[in-house]
Amino acid sequence: MDTLDPHDPLDREVVWRHRMGSHSLMALATYIVGQTPFPEFSVVVMLDDLQILYYDSTTWKSVYRSHSDSKYYDEEQSDAGVVFRDMYYDMKDRAFYLKDHQNHTDGVHVHQRLVGCELLKNGKPGLLHYWDAFGGQNMEEFIFDIEKHAIQIKMPWVITWDQLKRLHENFMYENVYHPICIKTLRRYLNMEKNNVMRKVKPRVRLMKKTLPDSQGLQMSCLATGFYPRHINLTLFRDDHPVDDDQITGGEILPNGDGSYQMRKSLVISAEELLEGHNYNCTANYLNLDNKLGITFDVAESDSGSFSLSVVISVVLLCVAVLFITALIIWRKKTHSAGSVTRPSKSHYVHTPMQDAT
Repeated sequence: MDTLDPHDPLDREVVWRHRMGSHSLMALATYIVGQTPFPEFSVVVMLDDLQILYYDSTTWKSVYRSHSDSKYYDEEQSDAGVVFRDMYYDMKDRAFYLKDHQNHTDGVHVHQRLVGCELLKNGKPGLLHYWDAFGGQNMEEFIFDIEKHAIQIKMPWVITWDQLKRLHENFMYENVYHPICIKTLRRYLNMEKNNVMRKVKPRVRLMKKTLPDSQGLQMSCLATGFYPRHINLTLFRDDHPVDDDQITGGEILPNGDGSYQMRKSLVISAEELLEGHNYNCTANYLNLDNKLGITFDVAESDSGSFSLSVVISVVLLCVAVLFITALIIWRKKTHSAGSVTRPSKSHYVHTPMQDAT
């Protein structure tokens, strides 16, 4: 099943593009039609890229990453109850409508909603925005503009709203959803500011791996240890960006310490190695004044490998010569020692007693 990913701005570019100084609070809600071992309804709430809380229909309560003893705990539970319960019933109705509308058979079907608000770098509330998807397909988009006091709707699978329904939704967005979202965003931004506002530069390095059967090399560029997660990693061949279809990897992955990493790899064929191209990798990062770059010179790499092979061959040859020389000397000494200790017939002295006998 395809799902919306609130973590990946490359796959979901429409989902809150990062702007320096701005912050977002996003909730990814999932409603499942059909029998599974998972809760019927669940929500994961993210402050920027930090998970804040989890909520599901098993307990109907929020579980917080931290601050469970916060003085706002009761208020947070109440807010979550209002927003998430309303979201549950709305998504449930839409899920069954879409299942019938698209002539889906019985089985498991997933309806997801990515919804949240943004606090701009000047401290003013931004738009409240959400996307709906059913069966992995983006189906609907809502934007609530607080300055215009109005909802903008893109609804390809139109569920007709009458005037009364539109007034109700507009009232809920302006007086319930948007204020609660902004209030929660400000609160958690204050609580988690040491985490979400830290800035750590990436460490960048190039690695190579010789491929079997003389098929060339695999060059990999790794940027790791950075936070926040927004980075642009580019591989170059002779100062020209390598085409994306020649590159593998590129996903942003979490490290165990809360930082992130990205790796991109390129296979360099044996023919390309002979052509003497230069390869390098650059990392554009939001906290860097300049690019981080590192160069991989295939010619130098091959020369170094060749030199090492020559050294190893010379050492082995010297060892072999010394062994053969030592063997020859040992055999000569052994032969000489045998000649001294074994007497010949000419060395015997004949006595008269011997002649008589």
